[in-house]
Amino acid sequence: MPIRPDILEQIYTIVAQVPVGRVTTYGRIAGMTEGATARMVGTAMRQLPSGHQLPWYRVISATRQVAAHGGAVRQRERLRAEGIVFDARGRVPTHLLWPD
Repeated sequence: MPIRPDILEQIYTIVAQVPVGRVTTYGRIAGMTEGATARMVGTAMRQLPSGHQLPWYRVISATRQVAAHGGAVRQRERLRAEGIVFDARGRVPTHLLWPD
């Protein structure tokens, strides 16, 4: 079932606001929308059109890890380039989660 356009717009608007050097989770984004679930947010990230400018790589799983997907290596590289650090288990420190 496709995601309603109004929910997609809400998700993309929120993702656009995640600041450099910070991350958020699929669930946190869902909680800021009117009706999205964490799974819908993940689907929305996979459906981004080519050439978009959204910082999709700043959205991680609730475990504070990069989710397992085809772009995971690239996602970690982009996050590291912004100063995001990972612990020995591949988790991002809680103080880097957005919003506070």
